[in-house]
Amino acid sequence: MLPYKDNIPSRRVPFITWALIGINVIVFIFELMEGSNIEQVFYQFGMVPAYVTAGIYGPRYEVLPFLTSMFMHAGWLHIGGNMLYLWIFGDNVEDRMGHVVFLLFYLLSGVGASLLHLATDPGSAVPTVGASGAIAGVMGAYLVLYPKARIRTVVFFFYLIRIMEIPALVLLGFWFVLQFFSGVVASVGTAESGGVAFWAHVGGFIVGIAGGFLAKLLTKDRSMEVISPDGRSVWR
Repeated sequence: MLPYKDNIPSRRVPFITWALIGINVIVFIFELMEGSNIEQVFYQFGMVPAYVTAGIYGPRYEVLPFLTSMFMHAGWLHIGGNMLYLWIFGDNVEDRMGHVVFLLFYLLSGVGASLLHLATDPGSAVPTVGASGAIAGVMGAYLVLYPKARIRTVVFFFYLIRIMEIPALVLLGFWFVLQFFSGVVASVGTAESGGVAFWAHVGGFIVGIAGGFLAKLLTKDRSMEVISPDGRSVWR
């Protein structure tokens, strides 16, 4: 399944969402310029659980990898998929939370994702990079705030390709269950997980759900509000 658009209008320009996408793309361009040195860059700016556990980063830089790692990506498909999901779900969550709060929420989701990955695999010497955990937080918040939204999705049935509108509750709920059970299998099994930090996705999503409930409690859903000619708000 490949989602590409939702049916929830955004009332405000999503400056932060656009800025985050831009920063990720710029960082990825710099990564490409590193060429064969990219692995060293990943170890320097990615989050390496074994380094954190051993205190190699040092107390002054212990938090830095949790932030820098969420703006790096390991390949074209990695950044392409992440930025697509951020584009689809980020604008509406930002619209509901506000620009500054959304940025803080995004960063907190990314840190929360890395912390759960660290807790589940503290001895891993593989650098963790990618915005997946932070974007999982955005998806979790979207699920809480707009469960009845419908997501236009390209669905592949072997050789058949269909475009369907799938409820956000179904699409995002299925995605979370898939990440959770994939994490369980990767944790208890001997098979390689393909370099995917499933527990980071789960951690980010959980932070996102909590943030979504908080935003739902403190803010009003204006996604279906229009302004009448006399300047008053009218609800559809």
